Amino acid sequence: MTRLGRLVVARRRTVLILTAVAFVIAVVLGGAVADRLSQGGFDDPGSDSVRARAELDARFDTGFADMVVLATIVDGDITVDDPQVVLDGLALTEELAAIAGTDDVVSYWNTGSESLRSVGHDRALIMFRLPGDESDPARELLIQQLVASYGATERGTLRAEIGGREAVFDRMGVVIEDDLALAEAIAIPATFILLVIVFGTIAAALLPVGVGVVAAAGTFLVLHIITSMTDVSIFALNLVTALGLGLAIDYSLLIVSRFREERHGGLSVDDAVVRTVQTAGRTIAFSGLTVAISLAALLIFPLFFLRSFAYAGIGVVALAMVVSVVALPALLGMLGDRINRFAITPYRVPRHAVNRWRNLGNAMISRPWPVIVLSVTLLIAVALPFLGVNWGEADDRALPVDDPVRAVTDVIRAEFDTAETNAFPVVGLMNNGDVDRGTVTGLAIAISNLDSVARVDAATGIFVDGASIVPVGDANGRFIRDDATWLNVVPAVEPISQAGEALIADIRAMAATSVGAGFDELLVGGGTAALVDTKDAIFSRIWIAGLLIVGATFVLLFLMFNSVLVPLKALVLNTLSLGATFGMMVWVFQSGHLSETLGFTATGTTDTTTPILMFCIAFGLSMDYEVFLLARMKEEYDRTGDNDRAIVQGLAKTGRLVTAAALLLAVTFLSFAVTSSVSTIKLFGLGLAVAVLVDAFIVRVTLVPALMSVAGRWNWWAPAWMHRIHARLGLSELEPIVDLRDALDLRDTPIVDLRTDEGTKGGSPAHKTPT
Repeated sequence: MTRLGRLVVARRRTVLILTAVAFVIAVVLGGAVADRLSQGGFDDPGSDSVRARAELDARFDTGFADMVVLATIVDGDITVDDPQVVLDGLALTEELAAIAGTDDVVSYWNTGSESLRSVGHDRALIMFRLPGDESDPARELLIQQLVASYGATERGTLRAEIGGREAVFDRMGVVIEDDLALAEAIAIPATFILLVIVFGTIAAALLPVGVGVVAAAGTFLVLHIITSMTDVSIFALNLVTALGLGLAIDYSLLIVSRFREERHGGLSVDDAVVRTVQTAGRTIAFSGLTVAISLAALLIFPLFFLRSFAYAGIGVVALAMVVSVVALPALLGMLGDRINRFAITPYRVPRHAVNRWRNLGNAMISRPWPVIVLSVTLLIAVALPFLGVNWGEADDRALPVDDPVRAVTDVIRAEFDTAETNAFPVVGLMNNGDVDRGTVTGLAIAISNLDSVARVDAATGIFVDGASIVPVGDANGRFIRDDATWLNVVPAVEPISQAGEALIADIRAMAATSVGAGFDELLVGGGTAALVDTKDAIFSRIWIAGLLIVGATFVLLFLMFNSVLVPLKALVLNTLSLGATFGMMVWVFQSGHLSETLGFTATGTTDTTTPILMFCIAFGLSMDYEVFLLARMKEEYDRTGDNDRAIVQGLAKTGRLVTAAALLLAVTFLSFAVTSSVSTIKLFGLGLAVAVLVDAFIVRVTLVPALMSVAGRWNWWAPAWMHRIHARLGLSELEPIVDLRDALDLRDTPIVDLRTDEGTKGGSPAHKTPT
């Protein structure tokens, strides 16, 4: 790091020119990356639900409905069976069927199915599917066009309103985009004002903005390249912007503060830059490397939604790290003390603030046990609701109550006897031989006998409560081929619920019974089955990801600090901090506390994917805070060998940085929670705000000093064999800059150069004492 610092100082102009050129290239080539990203990625490609959809499409050229149009009588004096309404309904059905990209368009008027007619006979449903890959841009464009065209339109005696799973997700994207634009309009100026207050000058406040923009632009180019090889989720952009902003603030605060400290201590601009890279740069490099390797654990999951977080996370962490350790010091070398220009107040070392943090550190080490007991008890108590988490998926209820797409689903729930729009397929396959119709009937009867099933449509009839109410022969082969058949199951429970998941499990269990013995394979598809498979794909591998994160964190922190206890403590405290965050989120969003205040509908479930995104960001930021604090403590301990002094000095030097960074980010994240009308974004914003505040104020500046005071010299202990490993592989500086003020305990005392005119009197040196 010393050599890197000297290189940056010697080639500062070249470094800045290369950074500018790279930024322009990234903007030009990666600026349109959003057009190449995909909406899907939530399903395991090898799961039974995905295979069921593929088999239906390949063997029967059919599938379950993706979208639904709710047709309502404009004039309330007639019913959907009125001759003119029938003509308008058939015309609307044919209109939808004629649109390229739609298939299997069925309605009350072309089937006569009473399940597609409302109880009051004033509404009817038209359902259809959109064949093709969910990540196909043409399919996504068609969805947008359908939502725009049939959002609220009249066709003769009918008013058409569109809904369904695909319409819900499209509408979520539109609402989230609008909400984020509003949040950014509030958060960006507010954050900049706070940056000016924290840094003290406008010039310095612009630095984290620059670091964040360059890192984000570079990551967009990385994602652009990756999309040429594999699918990448559109949600990766959320991680880039949120984590990029967080790391830019953290890294810039650390670099600028250390540079100012070294300049105030008397070092020249060039030496101050070298010293900053040597110390703060080393801290940033280790923190970034730890976070990047930990995020790489997401690559083990088969869902490209999660893999996308790894691509984006590694990219933005690596680039923010490089820009902060290379380009930012080069810029500081160019600017020098001009970094303090445009100050809101004359810049000075905030000695009073340092004293406050020093006093807090002394309080922590004087009475550590009450602090430890109270802090840990509080974190565990807040984390307890997480034990009752019920993982689910965001559905229409994530939208605001007055949203038109949500309103369609609410009407269907309230005014239709059966959940026809929630129907899902069960596919039976024979690898050798033909399907026996008696076996089909037995399976249909068994499924219809389940309490959570309203109806089963099969090749041999329509079944309710274990009895065939409409025997059919399936002459047109809709439900059966020689070696395959499928059943259309209409549930009697909410699909995204524990009862819905239990229904999927009950049907899948039939494959091992005599009912399913007549089939070589029994595949269950649909949205609920996909959710079950997604959870299985995540939780069956999450222990591997956990081991990788724990291993990477332990190894890298050991290589930095030459300690066994420090990395173990960091892992335990990160677990407590994240546990408290997720416990709070379950209490608020799953249980529904504060739902009226925050304006969302509680569903009794917690979205599966949003907490994973939150984990990526929160883990990265918490690791920054931990490493920033510990690095300064270790630096002081190596210098003095005094554990308590190291704790107090480390907190005095970094406490303000950690808490300031957390407050800055909390403002940004809270703006997402306050302005958004989608519950998942509220979860994201409020969850991350709680995460950074809890981690900074309770864990890092309170619990960490208390625990390290109790541990004493054991903080920096490692067995002899690990010392030997650290001696060979650990990162340490061989050419430290020696400052004699350290030995005299005058680290905060400025140097007065007696060779200046002010130090000369009567032609002879004045023997002035520095103050």
